[in-house]
Amino acid sequence: MCVHVSLRAKTVTVRYPLTKAAPRRHLVRRANKYRNLVENAMEAAGEKPTKRYPGEPKGFVQEMKFVVMKMHPREHANEGKKEFNGPVSTWNFTIEGYLKFLVDSKLVFDTLEEIIHESNVPSYVELKNTGLERAENLRRDLEWFKEQGHEIPEPMVPGKAYSKYLKNIAEKDHPAIICHFYNINFAHSAGGRMIGTKVSEKILNNKELEFYKYDGQLSELLQNVSQVLNKVAELWTREEKNHCLEETETSFKLYWEIFRYLLP
Repeated sequence: MCVHVSLRAKTVTVRYPLTKAAPRRHLVRRANKYRNLVENAMEAAGEKPTKRYPGEPKGFVQEMKFVVMKMHPREHANEGKKEFNGPVSTWNFTIEGYLKFLVDSKLVFDTLEEIIHESNVPSYVELKNTGLERAENLRRDLEWFKEQGHEIPEPMVPGKAYSKYLKNIAEKDHPAIICHFYNINFAHSAGGRMIGTKVSEKILNNKELEFYKYDGQLSELLQNVSQVLNKVAELWTREEKNHCLEETETSFKLYWEIFRYLLP
């Protein structure tokens, strides 16, 4: 006797709950699977997957900005004897401390601007006469203080140390100089100007110093310089870009020593 057994596949319908979570997890799994397939294929072909850095799609200036935002000055406040004591509006500024800050700041701006203006390094050429230069404005401010009867101090250790450091790396480490250029100028255009306003209110009878004045719209000047910096960085290797980003910590530490003169 011959027996025939009929095997029929049973259709099972799986119904997902009508929620947003289920399809989203499904899509995430598919995306991860696809990404793994691509990475495996690249590795098999001898290529390493390209790593995306925070801010990279928008240009190198955004990468620098991202690093700066992670290194808020508060992280350095406790490295010495002085500390942040509340918001800037509560600080007790003094003429003596402020003059030290201005003198050392002028030395740093003098040094940085001299490096940029006297060099033929391609990375520096388009950073000449950007409108962000501050050395001449600081000279006029210090002259005004002198006319008011204040004694102008000589540059001190923090300013001299920063100036010397910039001179030492000027010709041999172009990405590092670009990092200092960005941090010094862009920091002054933001937080520096805010501090200047508070100093003016508290100890200068609301006088606005030249240090905080720019010829033209500051937003346009910053935008123009950002475009130049992005263009410069396009010629760098990823290693050079990373080196520039890593220099941010040194920039913060050196200028922080000058900034301490303003702390209460």
